[in-house]
Amino acid sequence: MQRRKFIRNTALMGGLAMVDPFQLGATPLGNKFPEVRVPKGERHFESKAIEKAIKEFGKNVKDEELAWLFNNCFPNTLDTTVTYTEKNGRPDTYVITGDIDAMWLRDSSAQVWPYMAFADKDDKLKDLIAGVINRQTQYILKDPYANAFYDDPDKKGEWTSDHTEMKPGVHERKYEIDSLCYPIRLGYHYWKTTGDTDPFDSDWKQAVREILKVFREQQQKDGPGPYSFERTTPRGTDTRPLDGYGYPVKPVGLICSAFRPSDDATVFSFLVPSNFFAVTSLKQAAEMVEAFDGDTALAGELRALASEVDQALKEHAVINHPKYGEIYAFEVDGYGNHLLMDDANVPSLLALPYLGAVDAGDPVYRNTRKFIWSLDNPFFFKGKAAEGIGGPHIGMDMVWPMSITLKGLTSSDAAEIKECIDMLRATHGDTGFMHESFHKDDPKNFTRSWFAWANTLFGELLWDTYKKHPELLKA
Repeated sequence: MQRRKFIRNTALMGGLAMVDPFQLGATPLGNKFPEVRVPKGERHFESKAIEKAIKEFGKNVKDEELAWLFNNCFPNTLDTTVTYTEKNGRPDTYVITGDIDAMWLRDSSAQVWPYMAFADKDDKLKDLIAGVINRQTQYILKDPYANAFYDDPDKKGEWTSDHTEMKPGVHERKYEIDSLCYPIRLGYHYWKTTGDTDPFDSDWKQAVREILKVFREQQQKDGPGPYSFERTTPRGTDTRPLDGYGYPVKPVGLICSAFRPSDDATVFSFLVPSNFFAVTSLKQAAEMVEAFDGDTALAGELRALASEVDQALKEHAVINHPKYGEIYAFEVDGYGNHLLMDDANVPSLLALPYLGAVDAGDPVYRNTRKFIWSLDNPFFFKGKAAEGIGGPHIGMDMVWPMSITLKGLTSSDAAEIKECIDMLRATHGDTGFMHESFHKDDPKNFTRSWFAWANTLFGELLWDTYKKHPELLKA
């Protein structure tokens, strides 16, 4: 079973004997908004702060459907995907994506991110997030080129036959820049929010060194480096050409990413949104290692790489489009070739301000935003039900709710935010949850009924709007 496989209206994927948690709490009430959240007592984790937020939202937002959706979606990661324990006296948290029993460095970071705003109000929630950071550190030390891992460190899974250096406990070994950036982002904002430095021990610092090493190797100044990946599969985006090393790049200071955050192979390995993300993450890591133990040498190395990548982006990532002016390319190769598109998965060009990587008012970003939210982007789809960005992972005409959510989260235009919320409210396919994707003309034709990232992210948009533009949520 490949990740995010195209399966409609089911959580039984690839033969896995998994119970759809969204059926556990369903009751035949016969009303418009039946109980579909996992019932109390069967939830994996409960936060008093999150429950308080849900009650506050429901009390003050008079739109009954939005209150119902927030109640279902915002706690979905906590309800269904986290396993919290203590290991060697420290918090330890395993986070599955939903219908796939594996922990992605990216998804696990993104799934708990919306709870960060509440971490200083709830010690249990704070510990849960600290546990995610601790677990991610150990995974990076196991294999910094891997993107997803099992809870069982000795497990050999379905991708053991991939042509790469697979280790026990690794679910998938698709090297992606963002997989190494997300744990830094999570750790940095955890520190800034709580002031707690306990997760940032010698292992964490070694993980930062491993990230720096991988990024330097994947600048490919001395050749393609140690990583290659091939998979025996009929699906072209699941493997890499040229003996697993991908198409050649000209070393210009950018960092190669073998795969996109969709887990699809890149065409040109300099994936622009991920390089922007790397600049931000390297600067954050530098600030942390300097603050924690005064390691100015390592901080200097991290900042130097960030500066080099930043300059290379200025020189190679900006393309003069005949209709939109200067815009950011999605991928480049350093030889002058470029790919103009955007993908729904984050980091995307659309999501750059959300990640703190580009200012939302940056004129090149504004031009890029117009391009990617138009039919000039080959993966922008507009139909009877909604419009939004998809990607090669699911295929044509499939809109990802994540793209609509990110459009709302990166907008300062109240009308645009409302439009995004209205589209999402109208396209949950009568389930009360967000999905990986849905057909542009039929929201009941969707993929992944249990995709916690999309649910929690939508909850973040609703809470953010409730705090900043409460007038938009009135019935």
